Parts: sequence; C-alpha cells; structure tokens
Amino acid sequence: MNITDLLHQTFMQHALLAALLVSVACGVIGALVVVNRLIFMAGGIAHSAYGGVGLAIFLGAPVLPTAGAFTAGAAVLLGVLTQKQRERTDTLIGVIWAAGMAFGIIMINLTPGYNVGLMSYLFGSILTVPDVDLWIMLGLDMLIVGLTLFYYRDILSFSFDPDFAQSRGIPVRWLYFMLLIMVAEAVVMMIQVVGLVLVIALLTLPPYLAERHTRSLAGLMIASAIWSFIFCLGGLVIAYLFDLSSGASIIATACAFYLGFVVLQNLQRRLRSVAA
Repeated sequence: MNITDLLHQTFMQHALLAALLVSVACGVIGALVVVNRLIFMAGGIAHSAYGGVGLAIFLGAPVLPTAGAFTAGAAVLLGVLTQKQRERTDTLIGVIWAAGMAFGIIMINLTPGYNVGLMSYLFGSILTVPDVDLWIMLGLDMLIVGLTLFYYRDILSFSFDPDFAQSRGIPVRWLYFMLLIMVAEAVVMMIQVVGLVLVIALLTLPPYLAERHTRSLAGLMIASAIWSFIFCLGGLVIAYLFDLSSGASIIATACAFYLGFVVLQNLQRRLRSVAA
C-alpha cells in the first residue's frame, strides 16, 4: 500500500487529526511547563494519570473523560501539597507519581476478565484513536487555548515574575492551579499518541527547539506546536515504513531532531571560535 492509499484509510485520517489536536495542546502546555520549570511536576501528573486509566477500566467507563477527571484531581492535590510544604516538593511529586501508577495497576488487576495489554496506555497507540476521543480532544484543545488567550497577559506576568504579578493583584494562586489542571488534560490527550512513559519528551523537546528562534511566549507556543506536529508526522511515517510502535517512533524522531540540533550548534560554536 502506498502513501496515497494509506491516507484514504480511516485509521490514518484519525491518527493525523489526533496528531494535530495533540500538537496544539502540546505547544501551549509544553511552553508553559518549560518556562515555569514544571517539568518534574508534569512528570508526576503524567504518571498519576495511569490511576485514572485503571479506574476507567475497572468501572467500564470511557477512558479519556475518566482519566481526565482523575488526573485533574491529582494535579490539584499535588498543587495543594507542594504549596504547603515547598521544601518537600520532590518527595511529594514522587509519592503522587508512584501512588497513581500503583492505583491504576491494582484497578486493572481487580477488573474481571481484563486481558488487554498495557502497552497502548504506556507507549501510545495513535492509530487506534476512535471518533469520540477526537471530539473530546477537540473540546480539551478549545478549553486550553481559550483559557490561555483569556488569561494571556496574567500568565505572561506569572510565568516570568510571579512576585511582581502578585504585587499587581494578579491571582497567582488561581493561575498556578489552572496551569496544573491544563497540564493534566494535555497529558491525558497525549496518552493517545505517545503513552504515559513518553509524555515528558513530547512536552519538553518541542519548546527546547522552538525557544532558539522565538522572542515571545506566544511565539514559543506556536513554534512548539509546529515542532510537535512535525515529530508526530515523522514518527507515523517511520512506524509505517518499518512496522514499529507509533508512540516510540514519534519520540525517536523528536530525539533525533534534538541530537541533530545539539551537534549542529556545537559545530557552529567551533567554527566561530576557529574563525575568531
């Protein structure tokens, strides 16, 4: 089957739409996570999402909305705990991280007759995204983008100087919890594409590459979304050509771009030093 025929297949059309929708969320949230130095926090939220997946399977409920609600709750709990005990932040994130994973596994173990493998949730399965999940992902995108646009000036102040933002009367605490909830919903969307294990790579690598040629937070978000979509497309092509896992292929593509950029940057530095 050639590429043209493949694009006419429903599963591939769904995969491309899912890649586009996830890239929008990834661009916005990834930029905010990197700028606010919340990478480890995002990792804790991502892995706690597995508890929501296990709960959905145990209850026989739809995975995406159930996991979304569970992960949002875990994000709020994590925010409350880390704000009250700032010196224990790393420990608390690790506890929520492990507790969410353990809860999810126990729920799946307790589900009668459930024999489906865990790989699709841990490493993604973008080629199996159903219609209903695409609509949910679109709704989450609209929510994330809408909140970001509405609070953009406040988010900008909060991200770069929270003390100054608080002195101006900006609701810093509310913005912090809103950001954590948006991270939770973006993570749940990304489960469909790269899985829980690889979420952090797709949240952080696009902003890292994008920040080299952007001068504003909005520009960083847009460029990160474009990079994310490029990685998803490249990963899908590699997965198809070599019959590999789509989630792992997407992250491998992102890592290859990152390493290529680092090598090119080092070469440019050496050439400039030699020329000087």
